[in-house]
Amino acid sequence: MVLAAGLGQRMRPITDTLPKPLVQIGGKAMLDHMLDRLADAGVEEAVVNVHHLAGQVEARLADRSQPRITISDERAELLETGGGVKKALPLLGAAPFFHVNSDALWRETGRPAMQAMVEAWEPERMDMLLLLADRQTSIGFDGAGDFFLGDDGRLARRGSAASAPWVYAGVAILKTELFADTPDGPFSLNLLFDRAIARGRLFGERLEGRWLHVGTPDAIAPAEAAFATQTVDA
Repeated sequence: MVLAAGLGQRMRPITDTLPKPLVQIGGKAMLDHMLDRLADAGVEEAVVNVHHLAGQVEARLADRSQPRITISDERAELLETGGGVKKALPLLGAAPFFHVNSDALWRETGRPAMQAMVEAWEPERMDMLLLLADRQTSIGFDGAGDFFLGDDGRLARRGSAASAPWVYAGVAILKTELFADTPDGPFSLNLLFDRAIARGRLFGERLEGRWLHVGTPDAIAPAEAAFATQTVDA
C-alpha cells in the first residue's frame, strides 16, 4: 500500500500545482523512488491511493508494470494513513503487506532496507514492523523523535521524554487483521501503533543509511545534495 493521496500542505506553493509524491529528488519523482525500492524487494503488486491532483499521479503510474499498480480512489474523501488502507483492504488481500509513504526517501549505506524488513518480519510475534531512522543523522528532520527501541526489537513511544533516538521512516509491514474494529472514515495509523504497543507486538528495524525528510521546499536542496554524494556517512 503506497500512500500518495496527501495534500502536501507544508510543501506549498509547489504542491498547489504538483502532487508532493511527484516532486523530483535526484532526477526521479519520490513516488518512483519508493516504487523502485518495492520492485527491488520483490513486490509484484502495489495499491496506490490518490486524492490531491489525483489525475497527475494516475498519469505518472499509467505505464508502470513493476510493480503492477492498482489505484484506490479517495477523491471523494481524504482518509488519512489508516482509513485509506481500510478502504483499500479488498484490493490488498489477506496477507501481511508493506505500508509505505510515497515520499519516504533515504540513501542506503548498508543492507537494502526493504529486504532487511522482509528478513526481520516474524508474524508469530509481530503485528507491525517499522523502519526506523536515526534522528541525529537524518537530513531535514528537526523533530524530537518517535520511539525507543528495546534490546528485543520492541518499540515504545517517546511519551514525555524530551527526545527519542528513532524516527518512523515511513515504511512498515503490517497485518490486515489490525484493521478489525477500526473507525469508518479517516483515521491515523497511530491508532494501530498504540494497539500493537499495548500487546507488545510493535517492532522496529533500523535503517542502515541516512533518512531524507523532504517536508518543505527548503528540504529539497539538502536531499538533492545527499543523492549527489556517492557515499553518505550514516
